[in-house]
Order: sequence, then structure tokens, then C-alpha cells
Amino acid sequence: MGIHIKNVLAVIDGTVKRTDIYIDGNIIAGVGEIPEGFSADTVIDGTDRLASAGLVNTHTHTYMSLYRNYADDLSFSDWLFGNISPLEDRTTPDDAYVGATLACAEMIRTGTTTFVDMHMFRGMTCRAADECGMRAVISRGLCGEGDDEGGQRRLDEAFGEMEEYKNNSRLTFMLAPHAIYTCDTDYLKKVIALAGERKLPINIHLSETRYEVSQAVEKYGVSPVKYLDDLGMFGIKTLAAHCVHISDEDIKILADRGVSVAANPKSNMKLGNGFAPIKKLLDSGVNVCIGTDSAASNNSLNMFSDMNFTALVHKGTSEDAQAVSAVEVHRMATENGAAALGINAGKIEKGMLADIILLDLNTPQFNPRNNLVAAMSYSATGSETDTVIIDGKIVMRDKKLLTIDEEKLYYEANKIMERLRKEG
Repeated sequence: MGIHIKNVLAVIDGTVKRTDIYIDGNIIAGVGEIPEGFSADTVIDGTDRLASAGLVNTHTHTYMSLYRNYADDLSFSDWLFGNISPLEDRTTPDDAYVGATLACAEMIRTGTTTFVDMHMFRGMTCRAADECGMRAVISRGLCGEGDDEGGQRRLDEAFGEMEEYKNNSRLTFMLAPHAIYTCDTDYLKKVIALAGERKLPINIHLSETRYEVSQAVEKYGVSPVKYLDDLGMFGIKTLAAHCVHISDEDIKILADRGVSVAANPKSNMKLGNGFAPIKKLLDSGVNVCIGTDSAASNNSLNMFSDMNFTALVHKGTSEDAQAVSAVEVHRMATENGAAALGINAGKIEKGMLADIILLDLNTPQFNPRNNLVAAMSYSATGSETDTVIIDGKIVMRDKKLLTIDEEKLYYEANKIMERLRKEG
């Protein structure tokens, strides 16, 4: 199927240019120049639209969309252990599927085309992403001690869903040891070895709280970053979520080992954990990308909102108005995210995967049209997302979702939470 997006403003290499975009199958076949032999089945008028590479959300727990606005204004430990964990224990796989579908609906509506998920329910995120038409990197959260039964069961579930969805080109996989405080040393070594054998990247929560860091120093004599480096984890392609409480030595390790950092500014802020040192990480050459975390801790999966916070928070905390620019934030949310995942996307460029969003410029927040890249970081709300193309297929057109029955979805999500609250 060929798609021709004509006469559109597009974010290309950090600047906005008027051009035409040609999509052949799931690939951008041309930008500006029509490819030889190209034929369009669908023509989209790009007048008053801004095209961008689709946003890449590098840290989510999609099933937790069910828990949105459920446990707010609590400390991290009260939020997680006192409220969310008991709720997770009552959540069924079918519930998780609805939660993941709800997450996909929100992400598509706000311009995200790819997400990274750490989940607890085999196959449910895969099923939701597949049916909704999203690109996803899936990782079953792994917790365990040595060769304990629970840890092995979680690994079996991870490899089981990899096998089940191995022929789906939009779904790829990582191994996801949850954190150093839920996996002991022997289990981490086991996961690292399996990742190396199977050539799988690793996805992990890292240095999210001060308590995590102090416990690592007390138990292992080193920071969480140094501990994982000593175990050999960073010899594997690694995506580390949060990295809030890290030292200059930690940053050097992350940079030297090529670890990508998924910053989660809104979630970290809401749970009172602080902020990742984004400017220091960028200055040190670390590939920094953006994640929302779950709707239970962020309350939304809207990448435009996290882009805004990423730009503004670090200007304020560093007292430097140039700390993180709008162009850098856009790159974090697109190109850097794709690089962290090893996906040939994140740019509007010939040969890239056709993951493209179109934003409606006929909104107050985009006018006057002085600097549209800045508008994406400072003005946009996500509601401007008009059309979403993922893997060369249109999944939202004129703000109408084409792969999701929203009315049914919202009904099911509310019924599930009504039941979970009663069971608690």
C-alpha cells in the first residue's frame, strides 16, 4: 500500500520544512522526491498539518492504566507496597489486556507510535499492541532469587511470549530484571547470561530512589550502577529507566558502556523521587530518551506532557534556560528512543520505518507559527494529534481511532476497576 502525504510541514533534522512524504509498504520511500514507480492508494492532504516521526515511549507498564488516579499523593513505598502491589495481585490476565489496550488508545491519541513495556501478564501486552497496530518492545518483568521457582516461571513466561509472537515484525523483546532490590545477585547473573546467549537487550529500573542507592551501598559497597557494571550487565545493550540518583562516576560508566537512559520526569516528580541529571547525561554523551512510566504513577501516557516537563524541569533545577532545548527534547522523544531500542525509526527520512504522526496546526497553541519544534515541547498538549501511521498503516485518521472500539473499552475498564476496588 502506498501513502502520499502532500504539501506538509515536517520536522526533519530539528528544523521544519515543507515537503511531500511517500510511504511504500512499511517504509518511507521518499521525502521531497517521488520514488520511481511509486503509486499511492491513499493521499493525505498535509495542509495545516505538521508531520513528525512518531514518538517513542521508552518506559511503560501498560496494564497499570487501570490504576490511573487510584493511589495519589503518597510516598513511593506507600504507593507501591501499600496500594499498587495489592491491586496487582487481584488483577487477572484479561484485566491486564484491557489495561494495555487502554494504554494503546491513549498513546495513539497523543502521538506515540512505539512503546517499551514491562509487564506481569504473559502475552497480554503483545495481544493489545498487535490488535491496536502499535509497535512495541515487550519485556516480562523478572524477579527472583537464584534458581527459585518463581524466577524461573517468569523467565519461562518471557520466552514463551517471544516464541508466540516471533513472526510479528512490530513486536520485539527484551529481558527485564525488575530492579536490584527484587532480583538477587545469582538471579541477575542468570538473566545476564541468558540475555547474552539469546542476543536480547536488557530493560531495568535503576537508581530510582535514594533508598535504593543507600541499600546498595550498604549491601554491596557500591552504587547500583557500579554493582550492575561489575556483574557484566552493561556488556549487553541496556535500557535503564529513571537513573535519578546517580553520581558523576555512575554517569561515566553509563556513557562508557553505551547504556541508554529512559528519563521519567513526571513519574519521578509525582512520587517525590527527584529528577535525573539530564544535562550532565547529555553532556557526557549518554543516549537519553523519555518514558512516561505507568498511568498509576504519572496519571497519563502523554509523551507531549513529559517532553514539556523534560525541557522545563531541567532549566529550572539547573537555573540554566539553555539546559535542555526544544530540539533536544524532540530528539529524545523520537530519534534517541528509537536508537535505544535498535529500531530503524525516529526520523522522517528515506529508508526509515513509516511511523509518522500529523498534528493539526489549526489550534491556538500552534499559532502564530513562529517555531513549530518549540511548540511541540512547550505548547502542544497531545490533543493536536490528527493522524497516526505505524508501520505504514493508518491507525488513526482525522482523530478517529481505526483499530479500537473506544466505547466498549472505557466500559470494560471501569467495570474492572469497580470489581478490583470491591475485592480490596
